[in-house]
Amino acid sequence: MNQRMYALGSKRSVIREIFEFGKKRAAEVGAENVFDFSLGNPSVNPPAIVTETLEDLLKTKDSAALHGYTSAQGDFSVRKAIADYIAATHGVKTDPDLIYMTCGAAASLTITLSAICNAGDEVIAFAPFFTEYRVFTETAGAKLVPLMSDPDTFQIDFALLEKAVNEKTAAVLVNSPNNPSGVVYNEDTIRKLSALLGEKSRQYGRPIYIVTDEPYRELVYGGVKVPYLTKYYRNTFVCYSYSKSLSLPGERIGYIFVCPEMEDAKKLYLAVCGAGRALGYVCAPALFQKLIARCQGAVSDVSVYEKNRDTLLSALRGYGFTCVQPDGAFYLFVKSPEADANAFCERAKKYGLLLVPGDDFGCEGYVRIAYCVSPDMIARALPAFGQLAAEYRG
Repeated sequence: MNQRMYALGSKRSVIREIFEFGKKRAAEVGAENVFDFSLGNPSVNPPAIVTETLEDLLKTKDSAALHGYTSAQGDFSVRKAIADYIAATHGVKTDPDLIYMTCGAAASLTITLSAICNAGDEVIAFAPFFTEYRVFTETAGAKLVPLMSDPDTFQIDFALLEKAVNEKTAAVLVNSPNNPSGVVYNEDTIRKLSALLGEKSRQYGRPIYIVTDEPYRELVYGGVKVPYLTKYYRNTFVCYSYSKSLSLPGERIGYIFVCPEMEDAKKLYLAVCGAGRALGYVCAPALFQKLIARCQGAVSDVSVYEKNRDTLLSALRGYGFTCVQPDGAFYLFVKSPEADANAFCERAKKYGLLLVPGDDFGCEGYVRIAYCVSPDMIARALPAFGQLAAEYRG
């Protein structure tokens, strides 16, 4: 057998391990006594247009038209609807023939990295970062290079980045709003990043790509804006998913958008098509391609997440915990009161609290709390957080 694949299969991601533990524990002590903050699984219902569109589509009598294969890169009318929406919303150039439909953001990232990386290449990611970035990068034959962010803001540390970029750097991964910190990169950060990578690309005589991972783009609070990367840097791949914006994580639908102004855009799109073919990601789910074509611009009720964030953040800070302000996504990245975040998470289990240690996110000494749960669960969990904090104070 392939020993690397065995290793990946025999040890699930830490997030999934805790999620599975939570299900088992709930069966033992009752679901009401387990406060599972492990998985980024949207709790808010999809917007009404999603259900209405799905019901309408299912009335179709022509099974082949509804459930049959689309073009390998996705149905053209769907890709055009997405291209038109991006152009109208963000004021950037688009082309439906530079959009590739995928099975969610994980497929988008895996395909894109496989399309642009060769053996020995490096891909930079800013810690904290989504745990699977290392798996996706290594599957593409490259090496992930983690860089710590500014610990006070979790914005990019440009001094570290300038030292890290070299002739082997193929791409920089950007995730804003960020999983697990909830931090949003502001326009100034994006301009600095674009200028630095443009300069380094010229220096090394090869493009250094930005691969932007955007499942949380619409989940922002307080009027915060998320810059659209192709406006600032032409060598950008946008990897998008509808999992969070439409509350459809299990349906696995998203896309890759290759910036039309990218150097050799058409060739790179063909490399994306080739990577999708090689990895077996041809023809994303047909039914949900047709659904999202009609739901462009729709978003689930993110005000629920915002209230959850405010309630939980205020309480945790009141208990003495430290957390950088999250302006998007639905996570808090909280500093552990002891250096070993794994030990902290084990102690939290005594109170029914299931938290994810930050080690696999590239940041030791932190824990992730996914607050995409019911407001009722957060209210019931607050006393447990208070008891946990009191134990450390004692």
